[in-house]
Amino acid sequence: MPAKKTRKVRINTSIPTLGPAKIKSGMHYCQFMEPDESTKITIPVPQPDGKTKEELLRFELAGPRQKTYFDPSKTKCAIVTCGGLCPGINDVIRAIVMEAHYNYKVAATIGIRYGLEGFIPKYGHNILELTPEKVGDIHTFGGTMLGSSRGPQNPEEIVDALERMNISVLFMVGGDGTMRAAESILNEVQKRKLKIAIIGIPKTIDNDISFVYQSFGFDTAVEAATTAIQCAHTEANGAYNGIGLVKLMGRESGFIAAQATLALKVVNFVLIPESPFTLEGEKGLLEGLAERLKKRHHAVIVVAEGAGQDLTDASRKTDASGNPILGDIAGILRKRIPEYLSEQKIPHTLKYIDPSYIIRSVAANANDRIYCGFLGQHAVHAAMGGKTGVVISRMREHYIHLPLKLVTGQRRKIDTHSDYWRAVLESTGQFQYMRSCFGTPED
Repeated sequence: MPAKKTRKVRINTSIPTLGPAKIKSGMHYCQFMEPDESTKITIPVPQPDGKTKEELLRFELAGPRQKTYFDPSKTKCAIVTCGGLCPGINDVIRAIVMEAHYNYKVAATIGIRYGLEGFIPKYGHNILELTPEKVGDIHTFGGTMLGSSRGPQNPEEIVDALERMNISVLFMVGGDGTMRAAESILNEVQKRKLKIAIIGIPKTIDNDISFVYQSFGFDTAVEAATTAIQCAHTEANGAYNGIGLVKLMGRESGFIAAQATLALKVVNFVLIPESPFTLEGEKGLLEGLAERLKKRHHAVIVVAEGAGQDLTDASRKTDASGNPILGDIAGILRKRIPEYLSEQKIPHTLKYIDPSYIIRSVAANANDRIYCGFLGQHAVHAAMGGKTGVVISRMREHYIHLPLKLVTGQRRKIDTHSDYWRAVLESTGQFQYMRSCFGTPED
């Protein structure tokens, strides 16, 4: 019998709208996009086996449209920030408020306090009116002026609140959990046949949202991480057989660890969630580290917080956002490395640095500020044009509209068969110490 053909699953990139846009835009100094103007982009699409495959997809371009769906003078917007902190959140808030106020002249923009809790009456959080005066300098500070929280809230109660406040547009800034919440809110809005636009701005310091090539704050996080790594390198070089151990954020994706390693070129071992490693035995991390110390008398190890979870006593429990509660891989390394080296009678010193909360709490750098500005502006353009169920993102040189369903599937992870990961391993040189642990580039 002939071999059964595998049916290719089509990726739907179409963007829903609230209805036809009929109101002439008040913006006179820009180049307008056609209502459904799009472009084709070849992107790496995550596959079930963890690898990625290049596919040519068509995406709707972000930008102002000649006609708007909402009448700005009667439009009330709301902004909510959810999940953990990340550099650039205040920049996004500021960009949305400034764009909505000065360029579209919307009636009002309000801030929802402390994440999705702010919609729920029992928490008693007050709303905050957002004006240009109130957000004028918030981009110079880290964190979010609105506060944040983790955990889901009832979408019916959230939509009840949107109706009570007469909100036309809800901007949701957050990670994959927030985008799933946005999808639930969108479904409830559509169920009630309401004309409320739901716009997502993806935020994750781990850079792990599907179809989002780089999330805002990631560039700043990598920059801050390199400072910690440089300090670890200095400490390691300052002592005979000195070891600098740095733990970085990265629950299920090791992009910060990998990118900071490439940026600084002083890391000798990088451990990420996507690449399992052995600790003990021939060509395990401990033996590889001992060999490195014998040759060079110093070493720097960077470990993402979600690496090596099979080596820990991690529970299967999750936090309020649905993220797995991680085992302490850094604690294991801090304990086992000195034990092993002492057993081998190798004198050493170990310095441990955990800059996690410093990295996520700093203000955005110049590149991220520019990026956040574009994201905020394009979010307002999309909303006023009547788009909904959309996430604003940048791919290659284009700012685009992504359907919510695309970013709420699976987390974006490092493809350990990619040129990118090979470049990381070439930078560290850990293959020469741990080849059997990490495999070979051809695997």
